[in-house]
Amino acid sequence: MTHATINWISESVLRASTHRPFRVNETALVGHQQLLGEVIRIKGDEVIIQVYEDTTGLRPGDPVSGTGSELSVHLGPGLLGNIFDGLLRPLASQGVHVEPGAGRQPSAKTYPFKPSVVVGTRLTSGTVFGTVHRPDALAQHCLVPPDCEGEVVEISPAGEYTEDHPICTLRRPTGETCAIAMAHYWPVRQPRPIAEHLPTEGPLFTGQRILDSIFPLACGGRAAMPGGFGTGKTVLQETLAKWCDADVIVYVGCGERGNEMAGVLHEFPALEDTRRGRPLMERTVIIANTSNMPVAAREASIYTAVTVAEYFRDQGMRVALMADSTSRWAEALREISGRLGELPSEAGYPAYLSSRQADFYERAAHVRTLNGEVGSLSIIGAVSPPSADFSEPVTTHTKRYVRCFWALDATRAQARFYPAIHPLLSYSEDADVLNTFWKEHGNPSWPAQRRRFLTLLEKQARLERMARIVGKDALPPSQQQVLLSAELINEAFLRQSAFSAKDRFCSAERQIQMMNIISQFIDLSEAAIEQPVSVEAINQLPIMRRLRRMGEDIAEDEMKKFDQLRNDMLSEFTQLTRSAATNAS
Repeated sequence: MTHATINWISESVLRASTHRPFRVNETALVGHQQLLGEVIRIKGDEVIIQVYEDTTGLRPGDPVSGTGSELSVHLGPGLLGNIFDGLLRPLASQGVHVEPGAGRQPSAKTYPFKPSVVVGTRLTSGTVFGTVHRPDALAQHCLVPPDCEGEVVEISPAGEYTEDHPICTLRRPTGETCAIAMAHYWPVRQPRPIAEHLPTEGPLFTGQRILDSIFPLACGGRAAMPGGFGTGKTVLQETLAKWCDADVIVYVGCGERGNEMAGVLHEFPALEDTRRGRPLMERTVIIANTSNMPVAAREASIYTAVTVAEYFRDQGMRVALMADSTSRWAEALREISGRLGELPSEAGYPAYLSSRQADFYERAAHVRTLNGEVGSLSIIGAVSPPSADFSEPVTTHTKRYVRCFWALDATRAQARFYPAIHPLLSYSEDADVLNTFWKEHGNPSWPAQRRRFLTLLEKQARLERMARIVGKDALPPSQQQVLLSAELINEAFLRQSAFSAKDRFCSAERQIQMMNIISQFIDLSEAAIEQPVSVEAINQLPIMRRLRRMGEDIAEDEMKKFDQLRNDMLSEFTQLTRSAATNAS
């Protein structure tokens, strides 16, 4: 163990003198309380350390000791269903705040272990050697640590064991033996190894129409959700966590306001996973790091969360990581950089902001794991640009590393239009690879319908600017029909209440039915205009109210009502065009 002495300190950054070697990214124990820190720079006989805890009371002359290992977290079957701080220390058992210098204490809780190998089996890195079936969480695999392999010389029988109890003993090729437990440590800044990257095959299905049908995210993809204050970022992320088809949800509150994070901590344990009929927390890990917690721990919380997510991905699971928000993480980088005296770049952020963001988002992937299974990690990062300025550095750099950009709009949010995703500022580069998914669900025309909807919404924006000058009634009927069709797309399809009992989730089959009916309405209204039929007459049809409310009125188990709605729409348009033809003659 190496030792040093503090000679300068500024909030979470300190300098210490030493004559013994330290390593960059080495974990350090600081002061008499042994606060957790990390070496971030070495200059001659001086090391610079960022401390992840409150440094109040530290002073020059206090000791610093190196542990010889990188900042690592404890990964095991006890993660699911629990709440941790930014360094993966449990919060539920220690109250709101973790005591200074409190390291991870071995848990006495036991878990039911069942071996899946026998003595003599050859195990490689990442291989499954057992399973854990907790009554209050998903079934999980026990993995050989990625830096370990060998022949099984001893394996414990099925039974109840603690996470750190040695379960299996391996003999390495060198003849040495190593004991492994259900849990192991892994450094947070180092991506966990995989066998190979795989092409994306299907979407991370969310049940939100504007995302799944208009701006879809591929499973194992990366999405950014930028928006100003009050645009619904947190509510949308909670909605995605509840309804997306991921096996495991990792939610990290990075530098968020305490009252918002408290709301998450109170709401999530009470939510029900409707797909399984069980509490949502059974497949959720929450990492809470509020804005009043040490800024260095905020910087580390993102890496902690993605490491936890990779651990479940390596078990062959579909994992969704919700990061709220990456802007607060970038602000932590800026603050630490300022204390180091580094030359600032755009808006005061360090020059390496872009590369740090790339390191984070590139850990999302659809992969073949070391044990041969297929797993995925999808990252959805919320961004909080000051004054909703999407040209600021964090948002700009984020767009370079994500394939889905869901821009939340304050104007739509103020109009109570949720999700407040602006369809003309958002995009998805994953849409082209998801045609097969919609074709398998019975909608081969999905790409054309999606393009048609977006085209109409773009025309609507242009025509509304014109209508504000000349008046809506002065527009020709064809343009009025575009406005009516775009308004129907917005109200009937894009608007979706997270608090509606029927419409908070929309299956792929229901989305297809709604898209088909709206597309058919557009065709019928275009044909009616040529009869000619006035747009006002179309808008006064009784069916219009039912079309606008079909998401609220037709539930998942009432799909036959779409056929009735379609037939009634055809009937009313037929009567309308006949009346127009009679009047014309």
